[in-house]
Amino acid sequence: MKKIFVAALLLVTMVFAGCGGGNTPAKTDGGDNKVPEKITIGLDDEYAPMGFKDEQNQIVGFDVDLAKEAAKRLGTEVEFKAIDWNSKEAELKSGRIDIIWNGLDITPERQENMLFSKPYMDNRQIVFVKAGNDQGIAKEADLAGKGVGTQAGSTAEAYIDSQAELKGSFREFKTYGDYVSAFMDLENGRIDALVCDEIVGRYAMSKQDGKFDALDVTVGPVSEFGIAFRKDDTALRDKVQGVFDEMVKDGAAGKISEQWFKADLIKK
Repeated sequence: MKKIFVAALLLVTMVFAGCGGGNTPAKTDGGDNKVPEKITIGLDDEYAPMGFKDEQNQIVGFDVDLAKEAAKRLGTEVEFKAIDWNSKEAELKSGRIDIIWNGLDITPERQENMLFSKPYMDNRQIVFVKAGNDQGIAKEADLAGKGVGTQAGSTAEAYIDSQAELKGSFREFKTYGDYVSAFMDLENGRIDALVCDEIVGRYAMSKQDGKFDALDVTVGPVSEFGIAFRKDDTALRDKVQGVFDEMVKDGAAGKISEQWFKADLIKK
């Protein structure tokens, strides 16, 4: 009977061992948590230099390079997916993407719906105008009477919407689906001033051969960029944060910043 029982137990064990799911198991990184086989990163693919399409229609950028290095260190495949920036929270919650890594400002409102990494870069909103036409704009209040534009869903829009007196002082306030269209309207005189991320604006200026000037005029508070995850995805956030901390410590993140901005802008 003992032999029969042992044989039966062995058979049951073999059956259950063969009843696993059809999915390839996630990789492990040596810790208790598993690392996904693939991480899908959502981004605005017209948000140069953070993430955008080059002449070969490939998604490239500063944040793209950071994410690729992080994925390499995790031993994980990474996919970049263009999303509607106004629907970024819904894309994340639905599981269509796993991470938003695209010059995303950390705000209290966004923290209610998303889980963030530690800040990795400072960012401020400044004013851009046509070259040689500063229109006497030396401070935020000087935007009164001007046609002002910014990107829809951006930190600049949220700040301006929260300042009823400031917004009401504009001759006109326009929002755009992307900064490419916004700079085009600025060039053509459809708006007088564009408020946008300093990093993005300065990169755009470098490609426009002296068409615009960046004014040292900060609009609203200085913000910080962070990497966003689903609210309950602490495990993935911690894994990515761990390898990113390594990238900062060994200088890899700083080198990527130097390549894009000619300076190490990574927060230490």
